[in-house]
Amino acid sequence: MNDTPEAHLLIIDDDERIRGLLQKFLIRNGFWVSAARDAAHARRILSGLEFDLIVMDVMMPGEDGISLTRSLREKIETPILLLTAKGDTEDRILGLEAGADDYLPKPFEPKELLLRINAILRRAPAAKVVEEGPKVINLGPVRYDVERGEMWSGDQPLRLTATENALMKIFASCPGMPVSRSALVAGLGRDGGQAQERAVDVQITRLRRKIEPNPKEPRYLQTVRGEGYRLVPD
Repeated sequence: MNDTPEAHLLIIDDDERIRGLLQKFLIRNGFWVSAARDAAHARRILSGLEFDLIVMDVMMPGEDGISLTRSLREKIETPILLLTAKGDTEDRILGLEAGADDYLPKPFEPKELLLRINAILRRAPAAKVVEEGPKVINLGPVRYDVERGEMWSGDQPLRLTATENALMKIFASCPGMPVSRSALVAGLGRDGGQAQERAVDVQITRLRRKIEPNPKEPRYLQTVRGEGYRLVPD
């Protein structure tokens, strides 16, 4: 059963059979589930409803999942799980860079999909309260409100995905201290392994684009050779 009662999911897949199977499986496991057959259909649904998570196939006719993810990220922070072809590493990296929170290669076991969904849904609330560390992190013109999970550049809000927000909360709990990639993977509720550590690297790159004056020479979110990453506020 899902860990978040009555979470509402949106499934986007052009394959009617897969769409139907996913919908039935997730409903049986306690979710509210809506389904869309393509990007245009999904946009119509999203214009009137809010969701707790979007599960989206990358390969769709017309606008693909990566393009839709990138577009949605300009407007909403809803977590996105991409379904990718098994051997297509490029799609996974592009998807994470576009703003997806996680990916699952096809074919997959339904149980693994359930575990990934529950892990994503747990991330944001799991890090709501940070016991130690400052309540507001200042990074030059950027400030991050730890308790609210909000980031601002001056008066302009900066949109964070659930994963980016979870990473900021982890770093904010121990400013100035290195956090290993494996610890970040564990903190995000993911299984270990090099693939997930590389996925974290992509998320760090995305986060740097939002907080660094020059992301290629990071001042605030630094790489610590052999140890991981650390957040160095003003």
